[in-house]
Amino acid sequence: MTLLVERPSEGVVLLTLSLPDRRNAMTDELTAEWGATVESLRGDRSVRCVVVTGAGTAFSAGGDLGWLQAGGLGVDALRDKMLPFYRTWLTLRTLEVPSIAAVNGAAVGAGAALALSCDIRYAGPFAKFTVPFAQLGMHAGMATTYTLAEVAGVAAARELLLTGRVVGADEMLRLGLCSAVYEDLLPSVLERAAEVASGAPVATRLHVEALRDGGHSSFERALQWEALAQPVTMATEDLLEGLRAKAEKRPAAFRGR
Repeated sequence: MTLLVERPSEGVVLLTLSLPDRRNAMTDELTAEWGATVESLRGDRSVRCVVVTGAGTAFSAGGDLGWLQAGGLGVDALRDKMLPFYRTWLTLRTLEVPSIAAVNGAAVGAGAALALSCDIRYAGPFAKFTVPFAQLGMHAGMATTYTLAEVAGVAAARELLLTGRVVGADEMLRLGLCSAVYEDLLPSVLERAAEVASGAPVATRLHVEALRDGGHSSFERALQWEALAQPVTMATEDLLEGLRAKAEKRPAAFRGR
C-alpha cells in the first residue's frame, strides 16, 4: 500500500502518503490509490474532516518525473496525461468536508500544490515549501498559479514561482502558507481536525463551499449567500442541539440534520 488510511478519531480520516524511500513522490500507483480512496470518501456522512500528511521526512517531493526524462511525448500527449493527473490529486477540493495538510517535511512542486489544495495547512519544524518549476525548465502545474495566489497573495506567488526558492516553516507562517507551526505536528493537527469534525456538519459544509475558490466575488454575493445558508442551518435539529449544549455547558453532539 502506498497510501495509508486511518480514522484516528470520530469523523476524522487521516491519509498518509507512504513512499518514504521516494520522498512520497506521486507515482502512478500512489496516484491511482489516492484517486480511488478520495472517491470512496465522497458521500460518506461519517467523514467530517480529512487530514493529509507524508510518511518519513517529506510531505511529498511532487510528481514522478522519470517518464518525462524518457522524452518522446508531444504537447497533446503530455496534456492528455497531465490534466487527469491534476484532477486526481485535486479531488479533495471536490469533497464537501474540510481538508487539512500536515506538512511534516519538504513539499515540492506538485507536493506543494497538494498542500495548497487543502482548506488549512499546518507545518512541522522541518517543513519546507518550494515550487521550483521554472528552475526545472517547466511551467507550474496542478493549479499552482491559482492556489498559491489564493493562499499567499499574488506578490508572494510571483516571488516564489519566479525564484523557486525554498521556504522554511517560520517563513511559511509569515507568508500565510500555513496557519501554525507545531513542534509535535501530527498530534497537534489531529487535535485541530477533531475540533473541525466536532462542528455541525451542515454548517461546516456550507462554510467550505462559501470560501472555496477564493470566496465570494463581492460583498453583495456574500450577503445573498448567507441570507440563504444561515436560514438553512437555523432550520436544522443541530441548531437546537447546539443551543442546548451551550445552556448545559457540554459539548454538542451534532448529527448532521
